[in-house]
Amino acid sequence: MSTHNDVVIGSGGLVITMHPDRQPGIAAIRAHDVLWGTASSPLFRIDLGDQVVTALTPSVRLTDIQQTHDGAGMQYTTFSYDTPQRIQITQTFKTYAGTHLLEAGVSVINRSNAAVTIHRIDTLVIDIPTGSYESIGYSGGWGSEFEPKAQRLIGDVVWQTRSGRSSHGMHPWVGLTRDQRALLSVSVVWSGNWIIRADEQPGGGYQLSAGLNDWAFHTTLAPGATTDAPAVVAVFGANPSLDDNAAAYAAVGRSHWYPKNTLSTALPVEWNHWWTYEDRAITEQTFRANVDVAAQMGMEVCALDAGWFGPSDPGTHWYDYRGDWHIVNTTRFPSGIRALSDYVHAKGMAFGLWCEIEALGVRAEAGLTNPAIVARRDDTPCGYVCLASDAGWAWAFATLDRLITDYRADWIKLDFNLDPGAGCNRTDHGHGAGDGLHGHYQGYYRLLTAIRAKHPEVVLENCSSGGLRIDLGIAQQTHMAFLSDPDWPEHSLQLFWGASSMLAPDAILHWGFCEWGFADHPQQTFDPTSAAVTATQLDYYTRISMLHRFGFSQGLPTLLPWIRDRYVQHIDIYKTVVRRFVRTAQLHRLTNQPRRDGTLDRYAGFQYIDQSVGDMLVALFRLPGAKPKRRFWLQGIDPLRSYRCTWLGDNRVAIIPGAVIAAGWMFDDLGEPGSALIHIETLPQD
Repeated sequence: MSTHNDVVIGSGGLVITMHPDRQPGIAAIRAHDVLWGTASSPLFRIDLGDQVVTALTPSVRLTDIQQTHDGAGMQYTTFSYDTPQRIQITQTFKTYAGTHLLEAGVSVINRSNAAVTIHRIDTLVIDIPTGSYESIGYSGGWGSEFEPKAQRLIGDVVWQTRSGRSSHGMHPWVGLTRDQRALLSVSVVWSGNWIIRADEQPGGGYQLSAGLNDWAFHTTLAPGATTDAPAVVAVFGANPSLDDNAAAYAAVGRSHWYPKNTLSTALPVEWNHWWTYEDRAITEQTFRANVDVAAQMGMEVCALDAGWFGPSDPGTHWYDYRGDWHIVNTTRFPSGIRALSDYVHAKGMAFGLWCEIEALGVRAEAGLTNPAIVARRDDTPCGYVCLASDAGWAWAFATLDRLITDYRADWIKLDFNLDPGAGCNRTDHGHGAGDGLHGHYQGYYRLLTAIRAKHPEVVLENCSSGGLRIDLGIAQQTHMAFLSDPDWPEHSLQLFWGASSMLAPDAILHWGFCEWGFADHPQQTFDPTSAAVTATQLDYYTRISMLHRFGFSQGLPTLLPWIRDRYVQHIDIYKTVVRRFVRTAQLHRLTNQPRRDGTLDRYAGFQYIDQSVGDMLVALFRLPGAKPKRRFWLQGIDPLRSYRCTWLGDNRVAIIPGAVIAAGWMFDDLGEPGSALIHIETLPQD
């Protein structure tokens, strides 16, 4: 082995120590005084044929260590390993100043003269100490995203997705609390099939591994070929606080991961046509009428969802023609899409357009005339464009480029309404029979990177049947994630509580309680034209959607005048006060997670603290069935100071001693349901 000095990775709270000349692997991973990774940690795992290779494999040789800094708080450490078969393995560790977050990556290069087959790649494998472990995580399905799943770890446990979409099955985030004293969370940075394992060890503790799901996967590397595994993020907590753990994801996301441009950073208020009109009632005239009202109300983006493309025959269904983005439904839009875009721009707003760029409907001309782009499994079409293929990638890039350029689109909503499962197994697509889905998502990331490079000021929204592909991989390529198709209040609060475990509020979009004009759902009953709606109800519905990026999907011309006026007030409050907190503040949960079925916590509370200014925003919600009184324990309150508390939208201001708030702020005047949005400012000392 080459001679290597002791290596220290990280600084401050998170420290990883290694003694390469004395022992392979790591010496320890610590978050302050809490031990998380032990010296028996394999660090990675790669199954080469019938051989399992890790950093601790005796025949594996550590050949090089490099450390650099990016000047913005990131330390980058690279370890190079060689096997006797001349396979080079590179593992990277990224750590970020001020956080306990580690981002690991693995690349494999075949330096031999013969092909090798890999059946499994675990990007990060660590042994965690003996203790009593409880896991928290979230299952994901249509309209049931971020459903809490908790269990005590007994024996081996596996969390995974096999649907081909990262959060259809389970969301790619798992937390482990040891002895109720410290929280470790792990997230696979991947939009396809992933897996996290906790294997109980004979001597106690667990071996925790995470990475690409090895189900239906293998990849064959020709001589000189390389494969990159999905990154894995781990946050090593020194305490059991989910808020502190989530703050690391938000801080690194904002500073290093999330794409930014002028429009996305503004957090514009959006209107989207979908739920009121779907593809059945949307027309050029209807869209223009809504644009007129949106401009008057102070909205900043108007988005045209599905229904704009495909044949003009009313007997056709848009789902069958996904892929034919060059065809405009001229029955509905006789002036074309560019005319609508120009109309929106003339009103001083940005124009958004929906597109399911990966999908291929069964009747789509695009797939019939370009068979080389079609993903197939065992010769059966999978319903999507294989972006691992050169032809598919080039077609998708040209299509998105044309839509943005020809229609002057400022915002593209990227949807994906199918489960690709194990993916394409064609062998003429630039991938092998066992790694088609892996190649597709690598191609999708490259596609979005290329689109952002050519159109840097265009906003990209991530949507997938609502929230079935939410992960840190797609979060590094798009400006926001849409959480779910349904949006009734309890559902929306449950979603935000869960999603903010891994995403900052400014990386999240969900609309207020929408007006469902055609789809049938037992909870989607809001009618903004009804005289039965009260101001208390409307505020409760709307303030929930102000917790993150803010938008509407309602018929604007038919709103009752008082409802329209109240929305205008909420929009102004969001612009002038709230979105600054959404953009930069640290989020704290003041309650446990409410559930959409009426169980768990029947209050929801969130506190945003803007350290740069020193003020706070508190959002409180009393759900149906809640008791009339609730005490909330805020963070960062100085009992020796006084605070100006402004109830936004409620014409109420009070000066409250910090001692009163710090002792547990009692609320007994919220309606059922009801809400309060309170701006808290620290008063100068006398």
